[in-house]
Amino acid sequence: MPPISNPRPRLLITMGDPSGVGPEVAAGAWADPRLHAACRPVVIGRQEEFERGLGLRKVAAEVVPVDACGEEVFDAASPERMPCLVVGGPTTPPGQAAYLAIEQAARLALDGRIDAMVTGPISKAALQAAGHDYPGHTELLADLCGVDDFAMMLYLPPRVVPHTEHGLAVVHVTLHTSLRSVFDQLSVEAIAAKCRLADRAMRAFGCSRPRIGVAALNPHGGEQGLFGDEESTTITPAVELAQREGIHASGPHPTDTLMVRARDGEFDAVVAMYHDQGHIALKLLGMHQAVNVTLGLPIIRTSVAHGTAPDIAWQGIAETSGLLAAAETAADLARQRSGNA
Repeated sequence: MPPISNPRPRLLITMGDPSGVGPEVAAGAWADPRLHAACRPVVIGRQEEFERGLGLRKVAAEVVPVDACGEEVFDAASPERMPCLVVGGPTTPPGQAAYLAIEQAARLALDGRIDAMVTGPISKAALQAAGHDYPGHTELLADLCGVDDFAMMLYLPPRVVPHTEHGLAVVHVTLHTSLRSVFDQLSVEAIAAKCRLADRAMRAFGCSRPRIGVAALNPHGGEQGLFGDEESTTITPAVELAQREGIHASGPHPTDTLMVRARDGEFDAVVAMYHDQGHIALKLLGMHQAVNVTLGLPIIRTSVAHGTAPDIAWQGIAETSGLLAAAETAADLARQRSGNA
């Protein structure tokens, strides 16, 4: 990929579900000068939702509707001017409006017309009610990009975990599935594949030889088979496979101490066996600074690590730091990918 001519990458920010906090979080972040220092942002979604969000957050910016994302549109973005690629209208169902924004952003990223996309939170139920049978952003984007080997990564930048040089990441082997089904979905290749993605992701953040800690599944790491044998039959062989491929992986490590060790700088990334095993620990370290990064895509996509929060939506109290962190991370990745870091 050629170097980005402008050191501030072109970012497209989706509104997320219009019934949630996405539009107002985007509006709040728009007023932060750090957003514009990191990138040239444009939003995509319903114009009226962004206007409502700016009004709610008392941000003195004008929403300027556009029908294309040329270089001049990104160059014109400023704290006082919010270019909005309009998709959907007032009568478009929330799930469909969210889907249209994601789909269009992904197409523009695949065409090289934007450097990265940053997504607001969506309602999985609303997405499915609109006829899109995906459990979340990750699976939807993988389908739009035509990839089978992908993963969700939660990432905390170095400023949040100061004992780490390149930040701290958690990659999940299984994701949006019931806990009961996790055991059937774990395999040697599935775990090794996530080790590969974790290794590649941390290299993208500038880590020359990522140290990857692989989590155990059972209490006390299985206690030599007393509490389950997945550690010996599945996880250990996966770690050994990754090691043979030159990946600096170790484990399985008991999960109750693994994230503490990672926080203190022993690991650059953790491979978790299931969603909450990774999410809870990482969010305790920095809930509002955590960034969701989709691995395995040919495009750069980051997101906030929180949901739609309908209980506090449109009250003007939603935290905006997560979107800012997602935008800064996307911009960093875009610069790294282009060799412009």
